[in-house]
Amino acid sequence: MIQETSTPDYTMGYSEEILKTQLRATAETSAAFLLPHLRPGQRLLDFGCGPGTISVGLARAVAPGEMHGIDMDEAQIERAVSVAASQGQENAVFHVGDVIDLPFEDSLFDVAHCRSVLMHVPDTAAVLSEVRRVLKPGGIIACREMICESAFTHPDSGIMRRSWEMFEDLVESDDGHPQMGKELKGHILQAGFTDIRMSGSLSIYSSEEEIASIYRLISQWLLSDETSTAAIKYGATTEQMVDEFKVAYDEWKEQPGALFAFAYGEVIARKPAS
Repeated sequence: MIQETSTPDYTMGYSEEILKTQLRATAETSAAFLLPHLRPGQRLLDFGCGPGTISVGLARAVAPGEMHGIDMDEAQIERAVSVAASQGQENAVFHVGDVIDLPFEDSLFDVAHCRSVLMHVPDTAAVLSEVRRVLKPGGIIACREMICESAFTHPDSGIMRRSWEMFEDLVESDDGHPQMGKELKGHILQAGFTDIRMSGSLSIYSSEEEIASIYRLISQWLLSDETSTAAIKYGATTEQMVDEFKVAYDEWKEQPGALFAFAYGEVIARKPAS
């Protein structure tokens, strides 16, 4: 059950392959830019925490301080609670809630973190304003967001990049921001944060196992009947084009030099001390 929120439907959905991809993420692989700034005893907010695999790593870094994860999807929070319990991370607490209406008092957290959240929320300013409210003066905000136009497969038969343009159109049709990773600095500045430090990282999938995983993700999510029907409805693609995508990816996964990659933009900033 997804509770009523002011945020839109999650474009990525909650298919089995999407969940498997989310569950592979860790603080070490997905929040490495933040880890050097964390200290024992801090109170940390992970907004849009998903299944909690990143959250528990952040909780370890700030223990015995508290880590609070929040997500709009109740099933994701149930997974997060299970993940934390399986790792004995007792300082990790999870909540079902809306990132635009956080159930926390003002100036409560030392650090606020998100990954691939701002790209899916229409009102970026409202989210950042609410996060700023719950941060202590001098507190840190850390965001890691995709740059969707950076996604590429190699070799590309000339059509595969267009499948990711279809995804970008879908994100936009849900009032999202597919290029948020390169737009972060401007949004963070407008929200009143200071001491802004930008970085970036590239996720590359090239091993036989990784290629098989990406192929399953694309086949069972991006080119699934549900996603492609929505894309056709919104004018992002055509039925013929989807068929051509499927043929292209079938051929791509057999190529010895096959790889897939995309970039993230990362930002660390602070709420002014006064």
